[in-house]
Amino acid sequence: MMVCLSPAKINLILHVLRKREDGYHDIASLMQKISLCDEMAFSLIGNGIVVRCPDSGLPENEDNIVYKAVRALFSRVSYRSGVEITIKKRIPIAAGLGGGSSNAATILVALNELIECGLTTDELIALGSKIGADVPFFINPAATCWAFGIGDRLQTVDDIPPMWFVLVNPGFEVSTKKVYESLKMGLTKEVIKYNIPRLRKVPQVVDALSNDLENVTVRLHPVLGDIKDSLVTYGALGSLMSGSGPTVFGVFADESDAREAEETLKRENVGFVFAARSL
Repeated sequence: MMVCLSPAKINLILHVLRKREDGYHDIASLMQKISLCDEMAFSLIGNGIVVRCPDSGLPENEDNIVYKAVRALFSRVSYRSGVEITIKKRIPIAAGLGGGSSNAATILVALNELIECGLTTDELIALGSKIGADVPFFINPAATCWAFGIGDRLQTVDDIPPMWFVLVNPGFEVSTKKVYESLKMGLTKEVIKYNIPRLRKVPQVVDALSNDLENVTVRLHPVLGDIKDSLVTYGALGSLMSGSGPTVFGVFADESDAREAEETLKRENVGFVFAARSL
């Protein structure tokens, strides 16, 4: 049996640049992997794909994104045997943290090595981009990337400072599709250029925090605005919603400040609260 950790992500910056003719949106997003992880255990079996996600409420059939990823890989390399996968979920579901995409990417990378498929990182990314928009980011070995296009064009970042975060998930799910639809952007063929900021110090990151989807989701769920304010009250240098939400995070100066805020917010029963560091 092989065990892998599958990390969550947060979006430090998320700009929606345009709606494309294919219905997708072009984005410019600074994505950061964090130390909150699911645990994935898997072993090879004679045939078939078995996915188990105990106590998660997730499907354990072909509707599961991990199942889809394995099926795509096996088809790509004509692999005839099977695999059994058990996922211990710690990352909240439909929370703007990329948990499902991370699980899919983790299993693609691990199986590519285990069964010696021989696919390059670029080939895995091409495969993963058909499964989910965030999958390429999690396949990329870098912890921090700018994502462009629909999230499939990546530019690694190696000079961003280490950071601590406190994340708060209020316990309800948000539909990414519904949030993007609520943006009501018109179709355009024009490709918008985006100038990448240099973010080498924590205050620079805090000043740059932005998410074009935040106003939409906060309008649907005003409690998220209250949580953002609470994070700043308890010491965050800045706060932001991740992805399409509903998870909100605060950026902290160091681990001790983050842990203190984590404990305070847990006592207030605002939802699932956890401190994490950047990877």
